[in-house]
Amino acid sequence: MLTGFHVAVIGGDARQIEIIRRLHEWDAQVYLAGFDQLNGSFTECIDLDFEGSHVEKLDAVILPISGTDENGCVDGIFTNQTLCLQADWLKKTPVHCQIYSGIANNTLIKIAEDSNRELIPLMNRDDVAIYNSIPTVEGTLMMAIQHTDFTIHGSKVVIFGLGRVGMSLARVFDQLGAKVTVGVRSNSGAARVHEMGLDFIDMRNVSSYEMNYDYLINTVPAPVVDASIIKKLPSHALILDLASKPGGTDFRYAEKRGIKAILLPGLPGLVAPKTAGRIVAGVICKELQELDRKVE
Repeated sequence: MLTGFHVAVIGGDARQIEIIRRLHEWDAQVYLAGFDQLNGSFTECIDLDFEGSHVEKLDAVILPISGTDENGCVDGIFTNQTLCLQADWLKKTPVHCQIYSGIANNTLIKIAEDSNRELIPLMNRDDVAIYNSIPTVEGTLMMAIQHTDFTIHGSKVVIFGLGRVGMSLARVFDQLGAKVTVGVRSNSGAARVHEMGLDFIDMRNVSSYEMNYDYLINTVPAPVVDASIIKKLPSHALILDLASKPGGTDFRYAEKRGIKAILLPGLPGLVAPKTAGRIVAGVICKELQELDRKVE
């Protein structure tokens, strides 16, 4: 239980709805900013007054999975307000106040450092990323089926990256009867792909390979799907880029070649926001319970 805890939820998407519900179930006092278009759906919560005295009680500030932009502002699909995080405001919170975000860019990291508050990027955690890979894989399958006129079974799939999401994707596409190849950057990655019974290509020399694939799925948050790769893909190929914005694909060149390429950041929030929200809420609850022991 989180009785006596004060938590602010600032901006976000449908995943935040489930987080708010769970926090309320655990008896935390929740303050909201960026949810004014929900027409009072959370009557038990309090509107966050950034200049109010309750800021001095906050044990945690929960940001969207996407964190902040380069100006420190957060996305909120339930508001037209501009919501920005500032170090001077965070300094008004108790010294033990934690900042939760899905990912953290340099701006958010600096804001946390300047305010001397602990920043917890949830997507850096193995448990969150592995749990989150389940709705990510389901969403990827949905998009693959919707945007092609051929079956996954019997198709050729290349997946760039053997991280927590890449590994789950490789296993599922293989189980569905696709011929799966995985792009890796290390000998250990190649060994893991071999152990899985799949093919691999070395991404350190990826331009030397043929790219006769029906699907190219990228999980690497770097510009790895460039023109040299896209020009080798067959015209019917589909590129699904799961990396965080701006993705790792040259979308301009893909369009020029007539190849469909779709950027899909935050896929769990689109296809299974309730499940994705529960995953994040569960981790936050455990972290706050540990914070309680530190405070005591």
